Amino acid sequence: MDIFQMIKSDHKKVKDLFKKMKGKPKGGTRESPEDIFPEIDKELHGHMEGEEKLFYSTLEKEDDLRETILKNYEEHGIAKKMLEDMDKMSKGDEKWMAKLSVLRDVVERHMKDEEGDMFKKARKVIKRDQAQELGKRFEEEKKSILQAV
Repeated sequence: MDIFQMIKSDHKKVKDLFKKMKGKPKGGTRESPEDIFPEIDKELHGHMEGEEKLFYSTLEKEDDLRETILKNYEEHGIAKKMLEDMDKMSKGDEKWMAKLSVLRDVVERHMKDEEGDMFKKARKVIKRDQAQELGKRFEEEKKSILQAV
């Protein structure tokens, strides 16, 4: 898979995890947010670190994408801070569920924006061979990050 396919696959995985908490997984049952959160946390961390290291770093030098990439770094920072705060909170705290809802909104909007106009612009910069190579490196990087977590 190329880098674009890898990122979209990760996005789908996270969307599906969020859906599990609402009882809407494909053929599945609802899972409690407290039970599914560690998996969301792990997936998001691996994805964001790999994306920043390989995908964003490749694109941030491009004038047409620089502002978008800087915005994406900030959105990742917000998501990381929220995940960190949530890890420290009691799952029974009413603010925990509020944070989870906001996290979901931030992440889903970020994914939609990224897969839209940003991917279109990025495909003009990252050619097919480079996208394949970045996809392989992204997969390796993410595996390494997830093993360390």
